[in-house]
Amino acid sequence: MDEKKEEDDPDATAAAVRSNTSQRKPISYSQPLGRDAAVLSSSARRSALRQHSLDDDARTCTSSSRQLGAEYLASFTHTFSLDSRGRGSSISDSDGALTLERAMSEYGGAPGKIPEFMGSGGGAGIFRVPLRTAMHPDRPPALELRPHPLRDTQAGSFLRTIVCIQSQLWAGQESGMRVWNLKDVFGEWEASGLAKKGDEYSAPFRESCRTSPTLCVEVDAANGLIWSGHKDGKIRSWKMDQPTTTNSAGDAGRVSPIREGLSWQAHNRSPVLSMVITSYGEIWSGSEGGVIKAWPCDSIKKALSFTFEERHVAGVLIERSFVDLRSQAMTNGVWNLPTMDVKFMASDNCRSKVWTVTSLSFALWDSRTRDLLKVFGIDGQVENRVDITSSQDPSLEDEMKTKIGSSSKKEKSQGSVGFFQRSRNALLGAAGVVRRVASKGPFGDDNRRTEAITTSMDGMVWTGCTNGSLVQWDGNGNRLQEVLHHFSSVQCICTHGPRLWVGYASGNIQVIDLDGNLIGEWVAHSSPVIKMAVGGSFMFTLAQHGGIRGWNIRSPGPFDDLLRIELAQKEQSYTKFENLKILAGTWNVGQERASPESLMSWLGTAASEVGLVVVGLQEVEMGAGFLAMSAAKESVGIEGSANGQWWLDTIGNTLDERTSFQRIGSRQLAGLLIAAWARKDLQSHIGDVDAAAVPCGFGRTIGNKGAVGLRMRTYGRIICFVNCHFAAHLEAVSRRNADFDHVYRTMAFSRSTTGLGAAGAATSVQLHRSVNVATVQPDDGRPDLSEADMVVFLGDFNYRLHSISYDEARDMVSQRCFDWLREKDQLRAEMKAGKVFQGMREGQIKFPPTYKFERHQVGLAESFAFSGYDSSEKKRIPAWCDRILYRDSRSITVDECSLRCPVVSSITLYEACMDVTDSDHKPVRCIFCAEIAHRDELIRRQEYGRIITTNEKIRSLLEEFCAVPETVVSTNNIILQNQDASILRITNKCEKYKAVFQIICEGQATIGEDGNASEFSARFAFGFPLWLEVYPASGIIKPGQTIEVSVLHDDYSTKEEYVDGVAQNCWCEDNRDKEVLLLIQVTGTGSTDSKSHKVAVRHSSPGAECGDRKELRRRNQSSHLHRSDVGDFGSSSTGVPNLSNTRRP
Repeated sequence: MDEKKEEDDPDATAAAVRSNTSQRKPISYSQPLGRDAAVLSSSARRSALRQHSLDDDARTCTSSSRQLGAEYLASFTHTFSLDSRGRGSSISDSDGALTLERAMSEYGGAPGKIPEFMGSGGGAGIFRVPLRTAMHPDRPPALELRPHPLRDTQAGSFLRTIVCIQSQLWAGQESGMRVWNLKDVFGEWEASGLAKKGDEYSAPFRESCRTSPTLCVEVDAANGLIWSGHKDGKIRSWKMDQPTTTNSAGDAGRVSPIREGLSWQAHNRSPVLSMVITSYGEIWSGSEGGVIKAWPCDSIKKALSFTFEERHVAGVLIERSFVDLRSQAMTNGVWNLPTMDVKFMASDNCRSKVWTVTSLSFALWDSRTRDLLKVFGIDGQVENRVDITSSQDPSLEDEMKTKIGSSSKKEKSQGSVGFFQRSRNALLGAAGVVRRVASKGPFGDDNRRTEAITTSMDGMVWTGCTNGSLVQWDGNGNRLQEVLHHFSSVQCICTHGPRLWVGYASGNIQVIDLDGNLIGEWVAHSSPVIKMAVGGSFMFTLAQHGGIRGWNIRSPGPFDDLLRIELAQKEQSYTKFENLKILAGTWNVGQERASPESLMSWLGTAASEVGLVVVGLQEVEMGAGFLAMSAAKESVGIEGSANGQWWLDTIGNTLDERTSFQRIGSRQLAGLLIAAWARKDLQSHIGDVDAAAVPCGFGRTIGNKGAVGLRMRTYGRIICFVNCHFAAHLEAVSRRNADFDHVYRTMAFSRSTTGLGAAGAATSVQLHRSVNVATVQPDDGRPDLSEADMVVFLGDFNYRLHSISYDEARDMVSQRCFDWLREKDQLRAEMKAGKVFQGMREGQIKFPPTYKFERHQVGLAESFAFSGYDSSEKKRIPAWCDRILYRDSRSITVDECSLRCPVVSSITLYEACMDVTDSDHKPVRCIFCAEIAHRDELIRRQEYGRIITTNEKIRSLLEEFCAVPETVVSTNNIILQNQDASILRITNKCEKYKAVFQIICEGQATIGEDGNASEFSARFAFGFPLWLEVYPASGIIKPGQTIEVSVLHDDYSTKEEYVDGVAQNCWCEDNRDKEVLLLIQVTGTGSTDSKSHKVAVRHSSPGAECGDRKELRRRNQSSHLHRSDVGDFGSSSTGVPNLSNTRRP
């Protein structure tokens, strides 16, 4: 697909609706005419001159200033015409002529603004301006629960995972837990609950007290708890229904933090990487090195009965009750499990099994008996004995021994000279072998690591791999099929009814049916989708940057089209506009250090009126030795130099850093340095600063020439700044053009991983960086710079004046004939021809050429006398080497700022500081006045809520989606004899929609001597008792069909007590006097609303001998028939209204 993922602003790039706009011809306003003088017509002459490129045959130039002046005047006399629809290539007054005043106004020359020149070629390919839309046309409208927060504001609180119930969304973060009540998502923060920095536009939420980072979460609806696993090895519980406000004296009415409940140390000195609640109510946890522990439900239930003051005793009770499942899976003292991190777990409630997953292997367990059933690789092949220490490739072991052994022999024969060098080579060789062993792993290729797993309601298991493939398995671990719909790594999978939702590292999500067929796909976020959860009839997606969006679980569909139209009509109500002034400065410092006076002249006074300052320096430090060392450092991710740090500190002092400004990012590549400072009152709106570097020198590997860049989000829009230093010398025009093209195409900004690269904590911000190589290309073929809303190029581009002598240039400068000199500018000629800086703009140049000057000699400061320029034998022709160009969101000149054209900029200052003499270049500065349009996410979310609660068509669709198919069960009472199996039939009477069912155990009671059952006590986590087996416990029933469920009694269940992982004693529990209440929950495919049937299961006969029931269980599981001869025993609704029924703001 040709669409770059949107930069998570709501006005995403709409590649599918991009249109080929007419290419506008270049315009210039450098003619020395009065403001009221009409511009004469000379289209043919303009075409002949302006399409000339310096790559073509050079034209001869007369030395006569009169002839040159006449040529110049002729080249700029032309008229424009513009039809009423704005599709013409020129502008005209009613009389066919255009005054300079009107031209300046319409092309950036309005009062207080500088006229601009625009290069050709900006309307096609990678130089096409990215189109934005108020509503993304290629994806369903999303509920912005938590808009993309600035990374700088999330230090220590990045979200890692989410889980959802019908009325709440819980998120695990680096500092604890966070919860949103879904009925309040359309509201706003109350005075008693002020939003955190970075979450001003988020729906209101509550946070817990600080804990160790949360890595995994599970829902325990039976106990009203959320269980979380943490980096410190603890498992913690959180009550769902905690009070919102405190009643303590002095704090009454204040939002209280979520209080931690029962907790215990599950794993010592290792994190809880994964966790699952089995169909029998146990909690299983996985950690590093393949460690898996089971926590018996009886111990947890007993611990939950302790008071809050006794929680420490309760925690110790559970800590000692664990079952070490790895020990259970030992054969002859050898582990049958790989000693790799247990990254994921999944409970197959349909068959009462548990899957534990490492990157390259699977283990299948019986959740009732805790028996290890099977260990197999990602290719489905069964592994009899899996131990990473013994599965190492013998050939690689021999290679390691050979490398170290041969090095030792050489050292003995060659003496001590070069000993350290040879030792280093041997160690590096051995390290390479180790890396290859680690990357190869025991089970296969690294590019097919498992990154996600889920169990679908039809009893199948789906896993996702790093190569983008999805693998379907049956409940017994047999590989069925592999499908590939996307080439980015799978990050998460979630299932609801007959659909799978898949999140990818590219930010895309896909909806797939249970046969693996693609239903829909769209760009969900601008960063990897790391977790999904279903609740309130929404599929919530968590992006790596922390943003959370909700999608209707029936998307894509007609609901999306209606909602998109309604939201688009409300665009004006949620559009906000901001104004930002940006100071951009460039200076080739020639390896010199500037005086404070020079920096103040260049930046100090101009910075007083701006909110953002970006500085680009060239030749901060040069020399062959420095360049070689810089290249070596870059290869291992180290950048910077003492000179570079001096410049950062000195410019920071000039800008009154830490008082007025704060440095938000910097990047150095050899002699190139770029840095940005933002005013402190703007830091809440500017962040997510990423950096990039592209070397262009010596085979595109050395940074003596090249570019460094910074990318940042500003009011939700992406602005890039690129500092360049291109090839030198008059004749190297083609090389300079190629340098720009290489930089533009290959500059890829580093996307820091969660928790890394957070700026704002100190001025010396260290960003996660990468250096581009010539072959780097973004995944979708469009460079990062193409997708920015505004791009500013600054630097020493090294374009010279062509077809002119040193003396002629001197005369023109002394006479202030800059208009004529601009016609000799190589850069402008190449831009007119569309060969470089395609579609970019530059302010009118009204200052003398900035190169080349004698250092520390005053010249051209007060007058335009020619003193100061190069007086050596070379007498380099003066040139405007140092330039600042930009491109904003305008695709046509007269675009106004809107959500479709979110950044519109103009230039209010463009000048050189001629009084600065520290270098042979003069510093240049430019002030941009940018108008930025963005969405007010709070207002938009409120509009979203109003629409789905008041629009009749949408409400009608939602009511249809939320309908639960009518189902009947064959009985509401089952009596089991010893080892009996009873068949329970569930029929879907609806002729249109599928029904999804799940069976849980709501409670258990004891049968008294009088034959009556006592009060039912809730089962922990709705788990089945060990004496009862139900298969299938979940499934999908097609319209008009019946499914049969086997309910089997296990007469005697062996129970064991564990202390510190070791079984102490065991016994057979007599279950003859027990009765359980099964709850059959039925949902539709379009919502999370449910209805339920209750079935009582009682065992009544006296005890019988235990026997072999495997064959009976197999026969029961195979009797999966579709029959309709059942009675209607009714149903009761237990659904919680979805978000369409929440209160409106």
